[in-house]
Amino acid sequence: MKIIERLEYLNQLINVKDIPDIKVITGVRKSGKSKLMYMFHTYLNDKNNNVIHIKLNLKEFSELKNSDELYKYVSKKYNANMNNYLLIDEIQMCSDFENVINSFYEEEKYDIYLTGSNAFLLSSDLATLFGGRVFEVKVYPFSFKEYVIYYGMNDIDDSFDKYFKEGGMSGSYLYRNESDALKYVESIVKTTIVRDIVEKYKIKNEDLLKLIYEFLMDNVGNQTSIRNIANKLSSSTYKTNDKTCGAYIDYLCKSFLFYPIQRYDVKGNKYLESDKKYYLSDLSFRRAILGNRFSDRGHLYENIVAIELLRRGYEVYVGKLYQKEIDFVAIKNGKRTYIQVSDDITRDETFEREINPLLSINDSYPKMIIVRTKNEESDYKGIQVKDIARWLLEDNI
Repeated sequence: MKIIERLEYLNQLINVKDIPDIKVITGVRKSGKSKLMYMFHTYLNDKNNNVIHIKLNLKEFSELKNSDELYKYVSKKYNANMNNYLLIDEIQMCSDFENVINSFYEEEKYDIYLTGSNAFLLSSDLATLFGGRVFEVKVYPFSFKEYVIYYGMNDIDDSFDKYFKEGGMSGSYLYRNESDALKYVESIVKTTIVRDIVEKYKIKNEDLLKLIYEFLMDNVGNQTSIRNIANKLSSSTYKTNDKTCGAYIDYLCKSFLFYPIQRYDVKGNKYLESDKKYYLSDLSFRRAILGNRFSDRGHLYENIVAIELLRRGYEVYVGKLYQKEIDFVAIKNGKRTYIQVSDDITRDETFEREINPLLSINDSYPKMIIVRTKNEESDYKGIQVKDIARWLLEDNI
């Protein structure tokens, strides 16, 4: 498989090298966590470093699935005259792994890096597992920029159309026909559901869980009330409630299949708890599960923009201004950017609908519309109008 350097993630690891935290690489299954660990290992390979890299999913390391054996092995590999880096892939395959990792941490002899199954290394569980001494590196599927680099493409617009269809799960790029690629992506969803959710949380009603994730996939970009979901999914076959639906949605988010985006009152400068939006970590999951079911293309573009903003390190919210909605309020280093996303603003009524909420905001922070124009950036009353493909290729927002 062709490998490209994912420098943004590699630099995150380099920037926290030798800082006394346990570094944990998280993200949806098959998003490249182990490949990132390999690149970091390559970076560390010099005469002053002792790199102990253990891949517990390989037979070579099968004896180390016992925590006592793992401890003995790592201790023997320690070199007091060098900088010692401990890299472990699939740490959950070691029994009692949290205790042995905490022991290594307390010894202060190793700089520790881990990857593992989302069922065992969920973001919300890390502080409990490792006593809060964790730095999380969040890995996402391929961005459009990485997709272009991978394929060496020159035509921006043709490249974006292909990325929109194929998505960012790079493992699917190896397959020669579309149906096989979709089967691969579908298998990621099903493995995530079974191993990271059903088995971990002992879900008894897997059919209901399936209905919920299909509903969320079908409604990306729509404000979602958990109570409304429960009402829609309840039938003569399934009886559910908002508590169960809320728990199942939380599990789907913890497995990194979906990302919840909270609402933000622009005028009141406060966060709102009700009716979040949920975006898929990659649109290929939707296509693999639902096929080519119709959806508002603007909402699918929203999904791409939401994940890109998260990838770039922004806090992302859905903006509310009186009765109007701003698709995204992106916050970084205390500065906001207001963003509307659309598939087409050539009609006057559509343009007015998208531009008016931004014109109603009375502050000096940047405002933009991200849309499929296939043209270079333009400006309307201080509001930037950017083509989505070209925006995705920018280094900054």
